[in-house]
Amino acid sequence: MFEDLRFPLIAAPMAGGPTTPELVAAVTAAGGFGFLAGGYLSADALSDRIAKTAELTGEPFGVNLFVSGGSAAEADLGGHIERWRAEAERLGVEPGEPLWDDDAYAAKLEVVLARKVPVVSFTFGTPSAEDVERLHANGSKVAVTVTSPAEADRAVAVGADALVVQGFEAGAHRGLFADEPEAEGGGAQYGVLSLLRLVSARTDLPLVATGGLVHGADIAAVLAAGAVAAQLGTAFLRADEAGTQPAHRQALADGGRPTAFTRAFSGRPARSLVNRAVADFSATAPSAYPEINNLTKPIRAAAGKAGDPEIMSLYAGQTYELAGSGPAASIVERLQAEAREAATRLSRLR
Repeated sequence: MFEDLRFPLIAAPMAGGPTTPELVAAVTAAGGFGFLAGGYLSADALSDRIAKTAELTGEPFGVNLFVSGGSAAEADLGGHIERWRAEAERLGVEPGEPLWDDDAYAAKLEVVLARKVPVVSFTFGTPSAEDVERLHANGSKVAVTVTSPAEADRAVAVGADALVVQGFEAGAHRGLFADEPEAEGGGAQYGVLSLLRLVSARTDLPLVATGGLVHGADIAAVLAAGAVAAQLGTAFLRADEAGTQPAHRQALADGGRPTAFTRAFSGRPARSLVNRAVADFSATAPSAYPEINNLTKPIRAAAGKAGDPEIMSLYAGQTYELAGSGPAASIVERLQAEAREAATRLSRLR
C-alpha cells in the first residue's frame, strides 16, 4: 500500500481546514502520499473535495474518516458552556449547539465507496468488520490509527491492512478509541518509537509512524524502527497549499509557546499551542466529544477571522518550532535531503 512510494512520506489528514486538495496533490506530485481529511465535512463537501483532488492529481490518494461511536456525553457541560458563552459575546457570535452527532459517518462511508478511494483510514476507533469487507470488495485498502498495543490488536481483528501508529507527540486530536476522563491525555501515552516497536512485535501489518515528525532524520528514524512510511501533519501546517488560518500560521512561526493536551476546544484530548483558552479552560473541560466541539466551532471561527490566537485551537505537534514554510514540494524536497543525510550516518553500523 505504501511500500512503493518514491519517498515514504504521507501528508496527514488535518481536519478543520489545513488539509486541502491542493496540499494533497502537491505532496503526491513530489513523490509522497496524501490523505484528505473527511472529519467535520458533510458528505457532499467530502465528495466535492475528492473530485477536486482527483482533478489535480492522477496519482492515488486517501481519505480519513472519524469513527464517532458511542452516545451523548453524561458529563455536566454547564460550566464549560458558560465560559465559552462569554467568549462568544465578546466576539459577537452565537455559540453552537452542544449536541452529539456521528460526523455523518455512514453517509461519508458511502461517498468513499462510490468514489472508489484507494486507501481509507479511520481515527477514533475501528470501522466494523462488515465495513472493512465492503471497502475491500470495492478495491480499497483500510488503515486504522492506533495509540496503544491494545488498540492495534482491535484494528487487526477487524481486518485492517495497515496501522497508523500515533505517538503522544502528535498535534491535534489523539486517535484514542475511548477518552478516559480521569487520565491525562485521555489514556496511556506512548512515544512514537516506543509504540512502533511494541506494535511491530504483535503484528506483521505495515506500520505508518506519526507523531512529532518534522525533520527528515525523524523519517529515517521511524523507518529504521520498522515503519514503512512516516505520516507528517505539523510539518505542512505552514505550507503554501495548506488551509491553515493566518493567525494560526503566525503563532507557529513566532514559536515560544509550549504545547499541551486539552479538551477545552472539542471535549477530546488534543495537543495545542498553549494560549488563554488552553490555560484557563482545560482544567474544567469535560470529556464530551463532539458536543464541546460543536459548541465552540463558531466561536473559534470568529476568533480566526478576528486574528485572535488566544481563543483558537492552535493544534500542533511538540516539535512545531522546527517545521518550515513554503511550497509543499520544497518542504518534501528538504525532508528528502535530510532523510538521506541521516541515512548516511547509519553507515557507522556496518
